[in-house]
Amino acid sequence: MKKTKKIKINLNGKTLFLAKGTSVYKVIKKTKLQPNKIAIELNKKIINKKNVNKIFLKNKDKIEIVHFIGGG
Repeated sequence: MKKTKKIKINLNGKTLFLAKGTSVYKVIKKTKLQPNKIAIELNKKIINKKNVNKIFLKNKDKIEIVHFIGGG
């Protein structure tokens, strides 16, 4: 039986366990938020959404995803 290595991250204040090698893109997809209406902060640095497929999470990473809501 093959064991998958897990990493522990913090997403918007909640602890998540993900497979090692998970990209930021996969986390965004899991949240079901529209990518054009969010801002992403990884370890206190804003990241460019064009690079989310190329950024892979490491153990103890902290991600904050902010969703923009329109109003008037």
